Amino acid sequence: MRIGTPLGPDPTRVLLLGSGELGKEVAIAFQRLGVEVVAVDRYPHAPAHQVAHRWHAVDMTDPVTLATLIEQEAPDLIVPEIEAIATNALVEAEAAGTAVVPTARAAKLTMDREGIRRLAAEELRLPTSPYAFADTLDEVRAAVDKIGLPCVLKPVMSSSGKGQTTLTSADDAEAAWEHARTAGRVADPRVIVEGVVEFDYEITLLTVRHAGGTSFCEPIGHRQADGDYVESWQPQPMSTAALDAARDVAGRVTEALGGRGIFGVELFVRGDEVLFSEVSPRPHDTGLVTLATQRFSEFELHARAVLGLPVDTALRSPGASAVVYGGQDLDAPAYAGVAEALAVEGADLRLFGKPAASPRRRMGVAVAHADDVGSARDRARRAAELVRPVPRG
Repeated sequence: MRIGTPLGPDPTRVLLLGSGELGKEVAIAFQRLGVEVVAVDRYPHAPAHQVAHRWHAVDMTDPVTLATLIEQEAPDLIVPEIEAIATNALVEAEAAGTAVVPTARAAKLTMDREGIRRLAAEELRLPTSPYAFADTLDEVRAAVDKIGLPCVLKPVMSSSGKGQTTLTSADDAEAAWEHARTAGRVADPRVIVEGVVEFDYEITLLTVRHAGGTSFCEPIGHRQADGDYVESWQPQPMSTAALDAARDVAGRVTEALGGRGIFGVELFVRGDEVLFSEVSPRPHDTGLVTLATQRFSEFELHARAVLGLPVDTALRSPGASAVVYGGQDLDAPAYAGVAEALAVEGADLRLFGKPAASPRRRMGVAVAHADDVGSARDRARRAAELVRPVPRG
């Protein structure tokens, strides 16, 4: 692998599709290895825009717009960082000779919950929660009757809990259907209805496909609220049998998707039994904890694997992460409590630099390391609680 000089006559250029907080860390990881990064998002001044060599604000769900941008920038690698992308444009770009990470097929399958669920459950025969798909309110009601209550309704194209509802009564179906139609990532009425799985805990198993094979990070435990990650910790204690099963499931799913890079494989664990939930072919939000725990963070592992460079998934220390929320609606907020948060033993911060805050918008994350996970969680939560987005001036 030869890496050219950024902004020179023959750079190694990455087109980063999605420029949020995870994309920002991916951009930095590539830049540390001498790669030219062009960051793209739907709005200007997104977090990765602020650190990229160049940036664009476009509608990435429009196939013509995206195809035109790819032709304009002529990247060596296209690195999708979000789901809301016109994946057919990626398929065409790959067919024309541009590498898509991990592959255009993987990006297309995992953007759509239906594609990845059918791959896992129906082709690979992996254990999952019961599920059904629906396109109309009548089909939703039929799916709820089939799956039973409680159940969860989600748009097939969404992430981070957007458009998700937990139904405890059949009377909830219409409101859940309307919420899914209006709050998903893209305008697509199709939804998945899933049975609620009784599990002991859930994990993210970061799985790295690289030039030397497949490697696994230590399992990450996490807590969610309304489908969105609130805090995570690493390592999550597991039995040997459960860990082996988790690695088997993650290895089979990522092998079926192919390509190189990091995959965030979400799994439910019940005793020694492991059920597949979802997979993202990119760094995972719960994996922000790796900024405090591993020799190489998930972002550095992604960049290295994509470029064909050696990787090391070793854990340096137990650690945890906790989200800093906006708390209120603010344009260009300032941040109070930063010094106090950084004074917490073992803690660090990442403030994302988003141009506007809202009550439940992630504006930053606190990470912390300690001798044990419990202490790390306490430190990360304490640091996150000290940081407050406030009006500027």
